[in-house]
Amino acid sequence: MEGRIDWSKAGADSTLLRAHQHAAGARKRTPKIPGKRSRPEWHRPDEALGRSRGGLTTKIHLASESGRRPLALLLIPGQRGDGPQMIEVLDRVRVPRPGGGHPRTRPECLSADNAYSSRRNRRYLRRRQIRHAIPERRDQRAHRRNRGSAGGRPTGFNWTSTHAGTKSNASSTPSRTSGR
Repeated sequence: MEGRIDWSKAGADSTLLRAHQHAAGARKRTPKIPGKRSRPEWHRPDEALGRSRGGLTTKIHLASESGRRPLALLLIPGQRGDGPQMIEVLDRVRVPRPGGGHPRTRPECLSADNAYSSRRNRRYLRRRQIRHAIPERRDQRAHRRNRGSAGGRPTGFNWTSTHAGTKSNASSTPSRTSGR
């Protein structure tokens, strides 16, 4: 509603819930697919109870606005990762406009923890023109630094000398001189 939801900053996060195996009537093994010998790799889409290291668990993914009002909710089995679920949670955001028309679906800025810092999520946010405050994981920073400024090539890589088949001084590694 107008003035009640603060669109300037939204947040996305998840939490894990444990369930006792008898509380849900769950079996110890995943159900078999009729007519096949194997068991399903993932649970059915309508199930939100999964088996992870801690036993039977469910994850709740929530997108909320800065006034702590929930905008979208997603329940998934506990063994699935957090990062791939951000896009689905943000696609579920729908707030009706008071004067009618299309519902509002896009916050101005999104903050989340580094579990959501994948390239896919960042590309999605850029495409929808949503600014973000998501810290980058240390390993992602190191990989980007190693790729260098030439689009994923190591530092000192010379495109012209590599394609011409000749070796230039700029692309070669420094030689060791024996001064001993």
